[in-house]
Amino acid sequence: MTKIAVGQICSTNDLHHNLSQCLTVTRKAVEAGAKVIFLPEASDYIASSAAESVSLALPTNRSPFVDGLRKAAKEHGLAINVGIHEPADRKEDGSMRVKNTLLWIDELGEIAQKYQKLHMFDVDIADGPRLRESDSVEPGKALIPPFPTSVGNVGMLICFDLRFPEPSLHLAQSDPPASLITYPSAFTIPTGKVHWSPLLQARAIETQCFVVAAAQAGQHNEKRASYGHSMIVDPWGKILVELGGEWNGEPEIGVCEVKDEDLEWARKQVPLKRRWDAYGRC
Repeated sequence: MTKIAVGQICSTNDLHHNLSQCLTVTRKAVEAGAKVIFLPEASDYIASSAAESVSLALPTNRSPFVDGLRKAAKEHGLAINVGIHEPADRKEDGSMRVKNTLLWIDELGEIAQKYQKLHMFDVDIADGPRLRESDSVEPGKALIPPFPTSVGNVGMLICFDLRFPEPSLHLAQSDPPASLITYPSAFTIPTGKVHWSPLLQARAIETQCFVVAAAQAGQHNEKRASYGHSMIVDPWGKILVELGGEWNGEPEIGVCEVKDEDLEWARKQVPLKRRWDAYGRC
């Protein structure tokens, strides 16, 4: 049985302010007795343009934001899961993009694991909205296997990855299999209202894993706002923690205990014997 915390912040283009928010959340998690704090996608910054995003991205070994969290993890003996940006290679046309990266910083303050978001939010509707994340973000190339932590075997995914069941099913069927899957996010408000909770619960139920989704909330700039509602869902699909959607200027956390017996119970109640022979493995 391990206590974990999910954090909710509102990132802007001010990295120092965003670090301060994350350190506030981290302190709250430590005071609550949590062993891991899960932070949202793009915790380091949310920019108002692609050019600004490229200008703000730094390698992890030169990022004051990452360095601040590594020091906090080591000081408190707390693992930190956090979404950041990194510089990416130039495109063929010479333009620059960034990587949407998720870090696992262990209790010693070391970057133990790194995952790059696979699925891009690309929408281009005639006479409608156009939003192409891939114009400014380089897609990742592979999943990383689940890895052992104090909270079980963790599989890392990010935001729009949530809409695809295949990656989470793959992580749940890996060796070792995931027992907890992350979806740090900055979900839009219109899609969040209708899809956020059902998707998170579906991923938990079909993988029989805990699902942790730390979310951005509130107005980041004149162009962008996020839905909030950070969640922790158990393997039965029960919502253990849900934060609100309004941003009052104060970073917040939700805390709960993750129990191995809940994982085992869910898997015994509904054994999922997949017919790989009929439809192939994920």
